[in-house]
Amino acid sequence: MIMGVGDTREACEGLIEKYHDKHHKDRVFELAWTHSQVVLRHINATESDSLLYNRLASSIIYTNPLLRADSAVLVKNQRGQSGLWGYSISGDLPIVLLQIKDQSNIRLAKQLVNAHSYWNLKGLKVDLVIWNEDHGGYRQILQNQIQELIAAEVTDKPGGIFIRAAEQISSEDRILFQTVSRAIISDSDGTLEDHLNRKPSPKADIPYISIVPLPDLPITNIAAPTNLQFFNGLGGFAENGTEYVIVLNDKMRTPAPWVNVIANPHFGTVISESGQAYSWAENAHEFRLTPWNNDPVCDTSGEAFYLRDEETGRFWTTTLLPRGSQSSYIVRHGMGYSVFTHTEDGISTEMWVYADIEYAVKYTVLKIRNVSGRPRRLSATGYVEWVLGDQRPKTAMHVFSEVNQGTGTLFAKNPYNTEFQGRIAFFDVDERRKTYTCDRTEFIGRNGSLKNPDAMRRVRLSGKSGGGLDPCAAVQVTFELNEGEEREIIFRLGSSKDMNEALNLIRSHRGTDEARQSLQRVREYWTRTLNTIQVETPDAATNILANGWLLYQTLASRLWGRSGYYQSGGAFGFRDQLQDVLSLLHTEPKLARQQILLAASRQFKEGDVQHWWHPPSGRGVRTKCSDDFLWLPYVTSRYIKQTGDTKILDESISFLEGRELNPGEESYYDLPVQAQQRGTLYEHCIKAIKNGFRYGDHGLPLIGTGDWNDGMDEVGRQGKGESVWLAFFLYEILNRFIEIAGLHNDQLFAEECKKEAAHLKENIEKNAWDGEWYRRAYFDDGTPLGSSVNEECKIDSLPQSWSVISGAGEIERSKTALDSAYKYLVHEKDAFISLLDPAFDKSSLNPGYIKGYVPGVRENGGQYTHAAVWLAMAFAKMGENKRTWDLLTMLNPINHGKTSAEIAKYKVEPYVIAADIYSVPPNTGHGGWTWYSGSASWMYQFILESFLGIKQNGNSLSFAPCVPLEWESFKITYRYENTLYHITFLKKSEQAAMHVKLDGAVQTDATITLQDDGLRHEAEVLF
Repeated sequence: MIMGVGDTREACEGLIEKYHDKHHKDRVFELAWTHSQVVLRHINATESDSLLYNRLASSIIYTNPLLRADSAVLVKNQRGQSGLWGYSISGDLPIVLLQIKDQSNIRLAKQLVNAHSYWNLKGLKVDLVIWNEDHGGYRQILQNQIQELIAAEVTDKPGGIFIRAAEQISSEDRILFQTVSRAIISDSDGTLEDHLNRKPSPKADIPYISIVPLPDLPITNIAAPTNLQFFNGLGGFAENGTEYVIVLNDKMRTPAPWVNVIANPHFGTVISESGQAYSWAENAHEFRLTPWNNDPVCDTSGEAFYLRDEETGRFWTTTLLPRGSQSSYIVRHGMGYSVFTHTEDGISTEMWVYADIEYAVKYTVLKIRNVSGRPRRLSATGYVEWVLGDQRPKTAMHVFSEVNQGTGTLFAKNPYNTEFQGRIAFFDVDERRKTYTCDRTEFIGRNGSLKNPDAMRRVRLSGKSGGGLDPCAAVQVTFELNEGEEREIIFRLGSSKDMNEALNLIRSHRGTDEARQSLQRVREYWTRTLNTIQVETPDAATNILANGWLLYQTLASRLWGRSGYYQSGGAFGFRDQLQDVLSLLHTEPKLARQQILLAASRQFKEGDVQHWWHPPSGRGVRTKCSDDFLWLPYVTSRYIKQTGDTKILDESISFLEGRELNPGEESYYDLPVQAQQRGTLYEHCIKAIKNGFRYGDHGLPLIGTGDWNDGMDEVGRQGKGESVWLAFFLYEILNRFIEIAGLHNDQLFAEECKKEAAHLKENIEKNAWDGEWYRRAYFDDGTPLGSSVNEECKIDSLPQSWSVISGAGEIERSKTALDSAYKYLVHEKDAFISLLDPAFDKSSLNPGYIKGYVPGVRENGGQYTHAAVWLAMAFAKMGENKRTWDLLTMLNPINHGKTSAEIAKYKVEPYVIAADIYSVPPNTGHGGWTWYSGSASWMYQFILESFLGIKQNGNSLSFAPCVPLEWESFKITYRYENTLYHITFLKKSEQAAMHVKLDGAVQTDATITLQDDGLRHEAEVLF
């Protein structure tokens, strides 16, 4: 087999043609052999030496307990990675430790130095630490002999060699070094060959379970729910749209993982229709409890739950993966929970998965019923692979596991993780009769997998725990069920800040009653939150999306989880979560308030902000992105407009302090400090706005290294490029802050806002109009982008949308611009809306990393849904009913998956918004990544405020629907605090004037004044 890669198809075809020739193939192997000989000669090594170096390398890449410190040493370590820094060692690279005390063993040091050179030549970067343990009078002689072996250019450098006197290392640091070393070689333990030839100690031999051969079992298919809305052959909506039900088996699978994101502010999990999951606490990227694999093809996981027939040895998982069967599975993804129903071999299971709405606890509740017609003896096994950091290959060797004798809970900790020092993870089950293991290698077995783990063929688990293992937590419970009997087995996965908190958490969440109460709290929270506003329109797809899934996606995935299947971010994005909370202003305004204040605390005293940061430390990125900081005043102004909470402006928040970016530096990642300087939120907003008063030669704002579109990071890298979209956005903010400044009695700044807004509007009309649409930007050299003169990206949707949204565009030009956007960017046949056209590909223009995307994918000419929603909002603001409805129909994911043919094309979940849709064959119409997309928030705002036309201003509701002309009526139920308003919208005759009635009384200003009086109110809007 020959595998290769080339820049073009033609280059690949040339390589194929070349290496079809046998002589060329032979020549490749000859050159490879010659190269290997040159490498060995360069380091003065033999082929037998290279075999030793390669064997040792395997223990560096994959930890080998035979070469690591003993478990008794590992358990003593209480120091983290920062403990290495005083020795000039970062701890970011694998460490090999050589302990040498006898001059006669200097050959061992030479071998390790040669091995280090060999690894480096092969691309394996390792820190080799050599301890001189000679405590006699010849210590310096040994030191000199070792130093003579080492080139100066690799001494005390990252990926180099570090010689240290053992007597100068404290006992605590000795334990740290031994703990973190992937291989410890000591001259007191023999030669390098002796170390590599070590044999493992005999392990406890757990007997295999007796396997009773059985004929193939009949396939048991559960009856699929009837009357599912928008059923496409795989799934549809039930429970009035609040659940998405999926029907599948080993032959009928979803085209991509269809997941649920279940989260609270401190904890979360992503689980697919196949049952594959990953979980986290506090930060979905930095402190994963179990692995995130991002594998949409295999949908692999580090969590699994098994059932086994103890009489026959047959076992299966409660979900389709990793070990499902031909029998069907019914999966229900709901708000805050997922349910997996299956029947196998006369055993019916219903597995509920949910996280407590407040605490860092994930429940997996197995409801097991015997419908086989005879008594059964069964076992249930829960399994999780520990990460306790970001990536398992980095953290696994540092994880220590133990069993609490008082509770029987399996605990795990990673003392090496300095960002989450002291954190405890736990896995627990509500059963006394159980066995366990904390060794993944033992559970899976040699050459095994979670589909066929060795432990499931053994009579019990071994009871192994401690340090130096391949860390996991597996618990097995055996039980008996009579015919018709049902039993609940409850597993809990969780995390806490220390052991005391963990024990309290476990005790308070044990038991069937507490598990049910936790689920009830979850359902009550989501019902109350999502029922704040309920719409009833002639279009069921719009109702389902607006009445739950959009806000659920925003709150669970974007704000709390900050994770999805395709992106495990964990960080707060400055502008990202600020935009997300705009959709919560009606339902959870307190969360919007909290996010505004949190974002303000990530502003530097110079006025710019962290582009994103990781909680809890606040470590993040400082950039030259030109729009981040402006989202603070924008969202603040909208929050005040809608809630009337002007007191937020007086909240005092500290600034950040950190070094400024150097000339030519695009960004840096660091942990800034909290500055002594504080300011009110109003002062933070003013500083942000004034930081945006930086203009180029055309009088438009400088784009920096990207505006809203990060991918355009080369347009203004030299500091001269300008953004037309940013001009519209800044104009919008200035107009909003004229009113805010007035409320704050700051007439001087109000006048400054008026003046800057006027100049922006003038320069936009003078320098941004291209003839049929507004341009997107100007490069550093003055070349326009988004212009008819460009070969690629002739038109971009953003400036067309925001010319209307901001009101900065001249009205006739804005109409023309929208017409052009519809003509060139809206693809009615394939139902998607491109961000720009044509896509970047072969032209000389280099706008930035956006050009690295395949043409037609994501921002590079695909539908970027965030921007597509803005375009729809612009059409609604212009009062174009038909086009607004057409775009809403295209944007609604339900409409991309109503039939089996449509879902085969769209592939991803039809119940949540996808961040993007591909626009070129053969993947036209294929949904991109789902869940973790800010477009969900904007889609909700669009449907509620732009399309249905309901807007809140303090305690007042106003109305301006832009619905299809054929709609005769629709209804909205609106809860204000604890008071319900039932609002009926009726289409008026052409001659009639719009009017609003509240409880039968006509409202003179055509608005409703909201009161929390606890009464039921009836309103009528004639539109």
